[in-house]
Amino acid sequence: MKHFATITVIGRDKTGVIARVTGFLFAQRANIEAMEEQVTRGHFSMTIQASWSHREMDSAAVETGLEELGKALRMQIKARFTEPRKRQRTAIFVTRESHCFEGLIKAFKSRQIKADVAAVISNHRDLESLATKAGLKFFYVPWDDRTKAEELVLQLLDDHEVDFVILARFMKILSAHFVWHYKNKMINIHPSMLPSFPGAQAYRQAYEHGVKIAGVTAHFVSMHLDEGPIIAQSSFAIRPGMDLKQILAAGQKLETPTLIRAIRLYLSQRLDVYWGVVKEI
Repeated sequence: MKHFATITVIGRDKTGVIARVTGFLFAQRANIEAMEEQVTRGHFSMTIQASWSHREMDSAAVETGLEELGKALRMQIKARFTEPRKRQRTAIFVTRESHCFEGLIKAFKSRQIKADVAAVISNHRDLESLATKAGLKFFYVPWDDRTKAEELVLQLLDDHEVDFVILARFMKILSAHFVWHYKNKMINIHPSMLPSFPGAQAYRQAYEHGVKIAGVTAHFVSMHLDEGPIIAQSSFAIRPGMDLKQILAAGQKLETPTLIRAIRLYLSQRLDVYWGVVKEI
């Protein structure tokens, strides 16, 4: 049986980073199965999917070596180890809208989603009682300073050994630095048929443009707002005479089941992202 790890490398761009990191992994007898890197305004980000055979993996040596390499390169390097049969742990990000969160609670309790909710994180306290009633750990994180908020949240995710993140109508834009820590492991639900109508007020945009078909999109979060790889979509027809309130209600009915479908597909481990497109394998 193979053991797997996701290695993230984040920091100021400099020469030799890829060679140093991959060279270390080769020395640790790792097989690099996938690698993606990007430089944006001098900021370097890389994600590596690595695997080891059962007898060749020394997780302590890998973690220690990567930590030392990170200090030498003055970059943040982390390894997140996973096992194919291990039950996944998630964190749910919410703000004030409750419909998706309530639907997710039911889906987890009924085992429609076979994973564990390690934490609920929010920039408001509105849904704290709902989380507490469901027996979930709730963490309020003020978002006045995004950098500080994201640092705190990343620490919370590490402390609770979170494997993937669900954005259940979380109404804050996350930085590229944050997103790269959970590359293709962060699922969002957006109220439009992306790529149409990104950003806020998507239902209003659909209403004002007079579209005849609207819908919702569950996608992996990328560094570009509402442009991440699409996992699942659902649509509904806008009948003549429907007002904005009716369109919003019709869309919200689809948000939770579409998000749940995307999460189940993710957990099935049958999804692959190739050149920004999600493929089922």
